[in-house]
Amino acid sequence: MRLTSTLLASLMLLLAVGSTSAKELPNIVVFLSDDHTLTDSSLYGSTDLQTPNMERVAKAGMTFDRAFVASPSCAPSRAALLTGLMPARNGAEPNHSRPRPEIKKLPAYFQELGYEVVSFGKVGHYKQTPEYGFDIARHFTYHDDVAVPEALKWLKSRESDKPLVLFVGTNWPHVPWPNPEDIDPESIQIPLTHVHTPKTRAARARYYQAVKTMDRELGEVYDLAYEKLGQDTLFLHTSDHGAQWPFGKWTLYDDGIRTPMIAVWPGHIEPGTRTDAMVSWVDILPTLYAATGQSPPEELDGKSFLPVLTGKTESHRDAIFTTHSGDGNNNVYPTRSVRTGRFKYIRNLHPEFKFLSHVTNVRKEHAYWPSWEHKAENVKEAARKVNRYLQRPAEELYDLDADPTEQTNLAADPKHAETLKQLSGKLDTWMSEQGDQQKIYGKPTLLDQP
Repeated sequence: MRLTSTLLASLMLLLAVGSTSAKELPNIVVFLSDDHTLTDSSLYGSTDLQTPNMERVAKAGMTFDRAFVASPSCAPSRAALLTGLMPARNGAEPNHSRPRPEIKKLPAYFQELGYEVVSFGKVGHYKQTPEYGFDIARHFTYHDDVAVPEALKWLKSRESDKPLVLFVGTNWPHVPWPNPEDIDPESIQIPLTHVHTPKTRAARARYYQAVKTMDRELGEVYDLAYEKLGQDTLFLHTSDHGAQWPFGKWTLYDDGIRTPMIAVWPGHIEPGTRTDAMVSWVDILPTLYAATGQSPPEELDGKSFLPVLTGKTESHRDAIFTTHSGDGNNNVYPTRSVRTGRFKYIRNLHPEFKFLSHVTNVRKEHAYWPSWEHKAENVKEAARKVNRYLQRPAEELYDLDADPTEQTNLAADPKHAETLKQLSGKLDTWMSEQGDQQKIYGKPTLLDQP
């Protein structure tokens, strides 16, 4: 019976593929940025950092104001993108981990339809990229910064008639950030969650320069995609999670999990539109697959948001779930969250652990964290921010309408007890459905350790 079902499924796929000619299949180009906080772009409200190419691409398509990654570190985020499964189900939970080899990956879905599926740059987690099964995978090592120009060179010279799925992953604005060239440090507005020090300002100037490089490369890939492949091309830009700043990368606050996302598809997506629909990175694979006319597998965690892109609906998910496990021994802090349109509930599985990261542990020439610690010795507000980064309560609850920067924890507020109960139960159910074992990866540091 099982064999019969498998043969039937295979036959249906062959029939579906046979009914769609290569000329009818859209080309797909995905441009991934690396460690880019959504609010650090003029498209999403920044007044001191202009990202003209993000704005230009957005004018041609749809901007998502509530897109989220599955996990705020590189390997699990990208594994979720390329499998359509959340970390507990695909096996890539901590950073540097891999999805299980038997899981079907994104390239296979499109290769079965006759696509050439190609990646340049950081698409999977560095050297893991070829393991996903791309027809071509090049320049995927750490900060292999020729990746984007090499992708452009390859696309210009491509002669194949096969439809194309092309992923281009820039390494920017991932650290190490370059020296600023056309950024005025004095014009920079320090975020509310940061400690104001000269080192912070200098670091943000370097980070801004990296964002500008990413934005330039986005424009180059976007322009060539339509010049070479024509108008029937679905173009998507997004980032794997927020930047390497406190309360960003490695955390489940919005600066860590809420990500830029822009989609363009002439004739299918209305230009210059914005949407509040909540979507997850696990939704990208089924969405791209649905754009080819196929029905995505129901067993995926991701669900196609193609109806949002084409204007058939204005909503997608009513809740977003995210997870974080750790990043080696630098960051051992398992956390889970559920976010609705208004509220976010975060569960820190081990509040007795100290939250550490590359920000606190890596003390190189341009490190700014020591300046935060120094200021915290004498300035109460600086001490509050430093302590809040290092230690978290078991539960956090935020009213995102009233408190978008997640400063006031309402978990102990009796007025919100029912909301806390509902979201906690919702997270329990989801974790059970996921088979989440709540594992600890790496060696944690306890709060009472020196």
